[in-house]
Amino acid sequence: MVKALIMMADYGHDPTETAVPYTAFRDAGFEVRFATEKGLSPLCDARMLEGITSLATSRSVKLKYASMIASHEWKNPLSWSAAEFDLQAFSLVFFPGGQDHSIRQLLDSEIVHKLLQEYFPTTRKPSANFIGAICHGVKVLADTNTDCGRSVLHGCITAVLPSLFEQAAFRLLRPFMDGDYCKVYGADSEDLEHAVQKKLEQKTHLKTSWSPLPFVVEDDQFNYVSGRCQADAQKLSERLVFAVQGGAHNEPESHESE
Repeated sequence: MVKALIMMADYGHDPTETAVPYTAFRDAGFEVRFATEKGLSPLCDARMLEGITSLATSRSVKLKYASMIASHEWKNPLSWSAAEFDLQAFSLVFFPGGQDHSIRQLLDSEIVHKLLQEYFPTTRKPSANFIGAICHGVKVLADTNTDCGRSVLHGCITAVLPSLFEQAAFRLLRPFMDGDYCKVYGADSEDLEHAVQKKLEQKTHLKTSWSPLPFVVEDDQFNYVSGRCQADAQKLSERLVFAVQGGAHNEPESHESE
């Protein structure tokens, strides 16, 4: 049985970017686990489930979220800071994103970066290991450096949340929200698109789209599949399931789809 892992902070991940992959992996027959820093059961961003910001979360996703948080896996996560924890036990590792600053617990963790430093190279094609990321989940990969001091994504292609989307959400919600919601690193911080682009070998390796249609990017060297935002969650999840089940082991070129 395929073992899949969803890496999380204790609080703040986007419910769509968490529940949709979980449901797709579970329905594919994968054994799905969650991991938080200390093994505490996580919570997704409550503001995406209630109030004006909940409009970004569909009714079907809310039902998937309710099922997910009632699951044994959700209530009994692993601890990614435990000495015995090892990503190598999983064939698929997934990083959801979010809009709340609290997800920096995961994004900025040196422990997580070390785990990824060891795991990401094992996804080089035609490996049976896979990694997926969406929205700010891409940043934890971009910020993970190899022994050479370069990002593990240096030389890879990746999707990223467009600055246009990030700024639009921030400015649209600012009158209704306190603080710097939608700007994970603060109101004056650089946009995710720029932060990730700096870590890539070439500007052309960064792929994004302003289209409302799902947009998913597959790297041509590693079993790495990425998406921009909630709109991509379903297609990204389906693509990962397809790849893990053998559909992409021998594909020589990158796959970029809308």
